[in-house]
Amino acid sequence: MTVSGTPAAPGTAAPNTFAALRDQLANAAVAFAGAPGAAGDILAGIVDDVDRALSERLEIFPVCHHSPASGLAMVRRLRDKQPSVIYLELCEDMRPLLDELRNCRLPVALQAFATDTDGFPAAWAPLSVVAPITESSAEYQAIAYALDTPDVELVLVDRSTDHVFQWSPESEQPQQPQAPSDSEPPEDDGLHGAAVGIEIGDLRPRFAELEEHLLHHGKVRHWSEWWDQYVEQPLANADYDTYRQVMVMIGSLFRRLRRGSTVEDENRERYMWTRMREHLSANDIDPARALYVCGAAHAASPVEQFGIDSDAPFEISPRSATAWHYGLIPSSHSAIEAQFGLAGGAVSIAAATWSKGLRRSALQSFQLEGQQGAKKRARKPLLPTAPETAVADQLSGFLSRPPVLDPLDEAELLEWSVDIVRLARRNGYLASTADAIAIFETSILLAGLRNRARPTPYDFQDAAVTCIEKDRVPGRRDVRRLCEILLGGDRIGQVGYAALPPLARDVLDRLEPLGLDLSKRTLQRALLDLKSNPELRPCSDLLWLLRRLLPQDALRPIMGSRGLGETSIQESWDIGLGKYQRSLVELGYEGVSVEQVLEQRLRRAVSAPDATAAVALAAVEDALVYLRSVRLADELGARAVELLAAERTVDDAPVVLRRIRLLLNYFRSTEDGLPAWCERFVTAGYAHYCTLLPTAFTAEETGPPQVAAMLGFLFGMENLALSLGCDHTQLELAVLQSHPEAPAKVALLWAARFQLGLLTMAELRERCDAMLANPLVLPTVPQYVSGFVQAIDPAPALKPFVVELLSKAFGTLPDAVLLPWLPKLITTLKDQAGDLIPGLVREAGRTFPGALPAVDAFVPPWSVEFATPAAPVAAVASGPVSDLLAAHPAACDALAGLLGLAGGWQEAGPTGNREVSELLDRFPATAAALATRLGIVAAGG
Repeated sequence: MTVSGTPAAPGTAAPNTFAALRDQLANAAVAFAGAPGAAGDILAGIVDDVDRALSERLEIFPVCHHSPASGLAMVRRLRDKQPSVIYLELCEDMRPLLDELRNCRLPVALQAFATDTDGFPAAWAPLSVVAPITESSAEYQAIAYALDTPDVELVLVDRSTDHVFQWSPESEQPQQPQAPSDSEPPEDDGLHGAAVGIEIGDLRPRFAELEEHLLHHGKVRHWSEWWDQYVEQPLANADYDTYRQVMVMIGSLFRRLRRGSTVEDENRERYMWTRMREHLSANDIDPARALYVCGAAHAASPVEQFGIDSDAPFEISPRSATAWHYGLIPSSHSAIEAQFGLAGGAVSIAAATWSKGLRRSALQSFQLEGQQGAKKRARKPLLPTAPETAVADQLSGFLSRPPVLDPLDEAELLEWSVDIVRLARRNGYLASTADAIAIFETSILLAGLRNRARPTPYDFQDAAVTCIEKDRVPGRRDVRRLCEILLGGDRIGQVGYAALPPLARDVLDRLEPLGLDLSKRTLQRALLDLKSNPELRPCSDLLWLLRRLLPQDALRPIMGSRGLGETSIQESWDIGLGKYQRSLVELGYEGVSVEQVLEQRLRRAVSAPDATAAVALAAVEDALVYLRSVRLADELGARAVELLAAERTVDDAPVVLRRIRLLLNYFRSTEDGLPAWCERFVTAGYAHYCTLLPTAFTAEETGPPQVAAMLGFLFGMENLALSLGCDHTQLELAVLQSHPEAPAKVALLWAARFQLGLLTMAELRERCDAMLANPLVLPTVPQYVSGFVQAIDPAPALKPFVVELLSKAFGTLPDAVLLPWLPKLITTLKDQAGDLIPGLVREAGRTFPGALPAVDAFVPPWSVEFATPAAPVAAVASGPVSDLLAAHPAACDALAGLLGLAGGWQEAGPTGNREVSELLDRFPATAAALATRLGIVAAGG
């Protein structure tokens, strides 16, 4: 504050300017409370804050973000004062981005982004900070004035983006306020993502009781409406002194009534004043030619570093080692509302109020040269400034007189009423001229009930909802959303080509052969005939890469696919890169090309602390499919071997099995064959799963799908593993050491023993028949069946047996048992073995007759008696059998060679070779069963 007796600088308040108001408010507080107390201290403190802010030699311009009143006051003040230096409350490291605003269409947001954090909790990554900019905001007017006016310097003085997170409590990640519950979810609220928002002039009371009190007595529904009615409208045409004093007063009031810690806000204020003093001193700047633009709450700061005459020190901590990337991303009115907790349509209504205020005041706003989406107009020259005088007390008069109510503008309200009915009819509502009249009259009625002569856009919204939206919403938009569109719409910004990062520009350049305008926010269809136009193959590769890196809705393949060994001939795409420009910009922070970004992501994925073998195998597949990099695939595959050997659980066994099978099949189809890492993966997996198999069978947390996948790996890869030096005995011992209790796992164990030859089909059939005959076991039969179905993958020979088991169950169990049992069977199979059921159905189709007449004569294969009496060897080996062997000697020679009986079996006489006769003598049932299957009846049988 200026020292008493010192002349006040031009444009500042003289000492004791507000003494009379201070005494008046103190006396009113005493009269109201009956004695001096907290109310008097608060009111006196507010006046002191106003006096202190206006007495500062460096002129403080208090603002509220996206406030049309602040924007109008800024235009007037810049034309009157014409400052040579503007200090702006915005992250100081975002300064280079401001020069790129002229290449964009507003609204856009300045963004700082970091994927790799150093010095912050890992759970916070990725870090993102955005600062949205709209044309009606006071800060944009200051930016446009400073960048397009010669010899004007723009200095950002707020904490850096790194300090935003440094000053956040480590116990919780910084979060943004949510939109009010009574506001409709905006359509484009994802443009800012989960970024932390930097807002100039956060003038919302963090005191729930105060906000509720203001809304109740102001007869409004939400804070945005209260602010528009009681602050925006009165200050839209107010003189500059009145505007400053009222804004500082409001900021001081909310600051003093704020609950919770204010340490972060005070540190920001210390930071800004320290930076401004350093700049003023280093450049020998006259404070009278400078302007400090900050939030109204910061203008009423109580910190000891306040003012350029303060000598209180403040140590600014160094930034962390985190590498920050900066860029511009598209924004929208609805995204700003969602991020900062404003009511739906508040920013659109503010933009409409801004345009109306410019027309009413005959002001020309400041605009960057070449600004996209802006109307071209001759720039109004800056006139010489008039000498400034000391500030008088305008606050007393503003508080003492009733607000000036705008008269009813019938033409405007009538135009709104007609246009909303027309818009509602286009969106499926049964609206008519009578509804337009009703909206007009209801708007006036609601405004009168709320003590205002002129209906506000919020009164008009309520009236339209009441008169048009009867019982349902026929289309995608309700009437409140239609009113927002009518009053200004959800304006969506766009970042120009020149302001995009190199990666985004590279993507647009490489997709240029498609002949599409990728800046449009609508979906565009691209047809690629890769056979006739092979030059489009690079575009196809890039589209699949972007499909892998960007949100799924940004690019959608309608026709064509991309996988290991796949090559499309024709492709069709729906491309919406214009709508997802933010994601493309953030992709540019990670590298200079999409190939580099994907390679870095794959390396990070396999190196992460929670990486698994399944993740590494997926990375190998992506490296082959999208990058066609064998070198990278080998590196990632080697990491997969390490991860598999280090795993202590088998939760990912199904994924590992599916992916390694796919990769093995792919490599076997290539010229080079299996790489070395695949061989190591198979051998390591064989030993790994053999070791964990007994534990997995008994562990409750390991489900049957995981055990089935382990068996599928062991049996499916066994031939390759044995050829690479593994020991089959290890698998046999693992199965013999397994003793499960869960029914599904018991079935899997039986299947594994059958596959190893430790359990015959007759023994397996006997166990299952006993299970169906035991009433105590029947409730668990669905789980046994589920285990057998999952065993089809490691033991495909069990498919006919599973069909037999189900057929026996449905054919022998009575309805009283089968009907309660059936739903559990269906749900069990659906949950645990849904992908294997189609193969089982195909097996059943091959087993049962395909025509209805053949059903009566159908004899199930399992009903034939396999344990037939032993037939004489001579009889079995003679007659039709001898004729069959003589007709196909090559097959018999091959079988005899495998049995070590090669040569001489035909010359031994009618009974065949002695060893063959002895073999048939030991296994007569097998010979009889084979003869029965071939339709040959043994002689004498």
